[in-house]
Amino acid sequence: MKIVIIGGGKIGYYLARTLIEHGHEPTLVEQDKDVSAYLANDLDIPVVCGDGTMTECLISAGIKSADALIAVTGEDEKNLVACQLAKATFGLRRTVAKVNNPKNAQVMRRLGIDITVSSTDSIARLIEREVDLSVIKQIVSLNQGEASLSEVLLPEDFRYDGSKLTDIRLPDQSVIVSIERRGEVIIPRGNTVLYAGDKLLIMAKNEVLYKVRDKLKLD
Repeated sequence: MKIVIIGGGKIGYYLARTLIEHGHEPTLVEQDKDVSAYLANDLDIPVVCGDGTMTECLISAGIKSADALIAVTGEDEKNLVACQLAKATFGLRRTVAKVNNPKNAQVMRRLGIDITVSSTDSIARLIEREVDLSVIKQIVSLNQGEASLSEVLLPEDFRYDGSKLTDIRLPDQSVIVSIERRGEVIIPRGNTVLYAGDKLLIMAKNEVLYKVRDKLKLD
């Protein structure tokens, strides 16, 4: 997943490191030349020295092919403008803004920001959930975010349509809790068959959700 991060301060730096460790491709935008040079050398990722609220700067950062933009500067106004520009000008589907003043969170959401958060860890988890795992809808977070109960709607072109659970073999640390089919709830067993259109309730550790998505061939 390609992500543009506006702001190369402490939060932007550690957020980029976290996303790199999770296999994503972040690009940082930072106004300070010395900080930009340090980030590029230390993280070995593309760093654009410029103002993230300017169209030309966002284009240089690869906004046209990005999956999301995360603005984490120390100024709420800049974070808001960067996110609005990404959505209005480039049609970006997902924007995330760090809110320095909690009183601004509701206003920013009303002005079109998809997600407003206040900590680096929350940003990393949310961006993965909302963008990279958007086909898996979280219902309940368990054990302080270690695992979750999630909902998955099997698409019309579901690859395993008509297959038994024993033939699919979901990853370890994941299990299908129930299946909703045409208004009926089914408690699955090994010989239960899955069909396109089924709505699954899945309990899994968050670290294996990617494997669940890939195993079920969900886009």
